[in-house]
Amino acid sequence: MNTAGHSEATERRGLELTPFRGLRYDPDRVGSLAAVTSPPYDVVVRPDGVHHLESADPHNIVRLILPQAATPGARNDQAAKTLRRWLSEGVLTTDPDPGLYVYEQRDGNGMLQRGVIGALRVSDPAEQVVLPHEDVMPHIVADRAALMRATSANLEPLLLSYRGDDSTTATADLIERTAEQPPLLATTTEDGFSHRLWSVTAPADLATIQVGLARHQALIADGHHRWATYRRLRAEHPSPSPWDHGLVLLVDTARYPLRVRAIHRLLHDLPVGDAVAALDGRFRVRRLELPLSEALEALADAACAGNAFLLAGDGAFHLVDHPDQDLLARTVPADRPTAWRTLDATVLHATLLDHVWHIPEDSPAHITYIHDAAATVAKAERDGGTAVLMHAVREEVVRDLARQGVTMPRKSTSFGPKPASGLVLRALDL
Repeated sequence: MNTAGHSEATERRGLELTPFRGLRYDPDRVGSLAAVTSPPYDVVVRPDGVHHLESADPHNIVRLILPQAATPGARNDQAAKTLRRWLSEGVLTTDPDPGLYVYEQRDGNGMLQRGVIGALRVSDPAEQVVLPHEDVMPHIVADRAALMRATSANLEPLLLSYRGDDSTTATADLIERTAEQPPLLATTTEDGFSHRLWSVTAPADLATIQVGLARHQALIADGHHRWATYRRLRAEHPSPSPWDHGLVLLVDTARYPLRVRAIHRLLHDLPVGDAVAALDGRFRVRRLELPLSEALEALADAACAGNAFLLAGDGAFHLVDHPDQDLLARTVPADRPTAWRTLDATVLHATLLDHVWHIPEDSPAHITYIHDAAATVAKAERDGGTAVLMHAVREEVVRDLARQGVTMPRKSTSFGPKPASGLVLRALDL
């Protein structure tokens, strides 16, 4: 009886989105809004991408989300000092009234995404309000937590998705009406995406959004490490405190379906020849003398029939598929659903990394996770490592596993489009 009552109470307490006073660039104090934005911290290819963004504008947000210094402590101190300086100089200013923010992204190919940015109550996993679908790496959580402590700020929003229904119709209508008004800001970034932002401050409009979301749960589409960081920092601060909430973008994927892409791996100390040789008798390997686009098409075709990967780094591509079934039976844990056991990421981590190549997945010295296939291949060829290119997982597989409480191997998916960093920040001490 108590269990049922607890379950009903948990169901009633869904997404709780709170207005906040957004921290935004003063367009009169920077070269352009596009020049101060950045992709999320984990999408920036380091160090090339950091240098490119830093040179785009001296106030680029990358100086806060990926500060450059000799030690972690020095990096975080530098970010905190930079943030304070930009505030004192008026480069960043605080909006006068607390609000939620409607955010729109559009590309030149007909893609349109709209959602709401706000401060979301940080919930415990047992509540099943925010559903993770990937494991996290403790050292990254520790790194993000140290940065947030130093800056006392949420510097970039997570991307969460929810499935709208009749209860969110009024919220959806409000978002569409808001997008017909003149925006607070509008810019187009170098990737061709246009971005627009509006504030919602009227009490009735805020209530419409909050009531519409209150009975829903959300899937973490992008930002597992930052959500884990929010949970850690909330636990460190007695409630109530500003750390009870974290900055998120919520997108209704019933109206605006997200794109799901793969995240690729760069294995630093493993030459392609050694990687291929270790697969002999364990997987089928075929050498492809093709351009990247055609090699990725071959990977997609192979993935329809089972686990498949594309190795690169020596000027060619090596299509890896048809794993030995006895090998999988010995190396893939049997205590998970079939949908998890047959994931490419599961086979990569449990079989290839752990058993065949003996590479620790949580060591930045051995493996880097990169979102862009061409960048992964280029770095492998330059550094003498192995690029492991992956095929994307379908969104319904991700959501079904998350609802079962089953997490996928870390960095299994890349949902998008991701919100640009630098359009609106949340300072916890203002």
